[in-house]
Amino acid sequence: MGLTSLEGTIKENANNCTNAHFMLIEGMSKLLTRKVKRCGSLDFHVSGLKCVKLSVVSQTGPPDICKVFVMCFDEKHPSWGQDIFITDEVLEEKYLLNDKAVFSAEITNVKPNFLKFTSISRTLGTAESLKLMDVARKNSRFTWKITRFSSFDGVTHSSYEFTLGPRTWKLEMYPKGDKGGEGHLSFYLTATDYVTNLPKGPTLAVYKLRLLDQLKRNHKEPEYQALFAPGANCWGCSKYIPLTELHNTSNGYLVNDQIYLSVEFLIVSTTEYL
Repeated sequence: MGLTSLEGTIKENANNCTNAHFMLIEGMSKLLTRKVKRCGSLDFHVSGLKCVKLSVVSQTGPPDICKVFVMCFDEKHPSWGQDIFITDEVLEEKYLLNDKAVFSAEITNVKPNFLKFTSISRTLGTAESLKLMDVARKNSRFTWKITRFSSFDGVTHSSYEFTLGPRTWKLEMYPKGDKGGEGHLSFYLTATDYVTNLPKGPTLAVYKLRLLDQLKRNHKEPEYQALFAPGANCWGCSKYIPLTELHNTSNGYLVNDQIYLSVEFLIVSTTEYL
């Protein structure tokens, strides 16, 4: 499939730059309406750095919004930037076209990390497309039926793995609470392997962790959003529900010593290089 005009322009700009990375976000309105707090690009590499120019790239004529930061990345400062770089209103009015927005980071005044180096190798610019996918309702849910719940005496238990989007996933629960969640059921969604040939970048997911009410269908289903990095990592809640509330028979969560834990995906991201 050929590149669209916008994708082609971004790729051309990346090819003409050194030490720069462009990120096209397709489905930007989903981030705004869901009030997603964090979204991340693929890793990109440069050989040492001093200044970083962060930009929102114009697609319609207004000038790019560019801000330069002099920074040093270390263990105490793994990330740099600005809390309010651009408001939602300005982004939607001037920098959002066909539900797409373009962001970039350009490394300038690059200096080597170690004084013994006398030359600096420049890396070509790179570009990616981050696509936000609404998950069809028929494919959005996975339910884990747990029987003989009272017999679970281990610290943690996991469901079978299942596939959605670019990753495999599983549900994980601590029947007596994990560290910091004592006296509660702790409940998490875990992302594991990648199942596509797309780059192994972070996966954004907006989802509900559901505890089913088997009597009145008044399910407990708080919404979460998380950026799942490469490698197995989990997000959820250590104090999902107090055990006293779980064991209260009138709530319908624990019936005949069985419970149903479920996840419903609302948005999942995929990433590819341009």
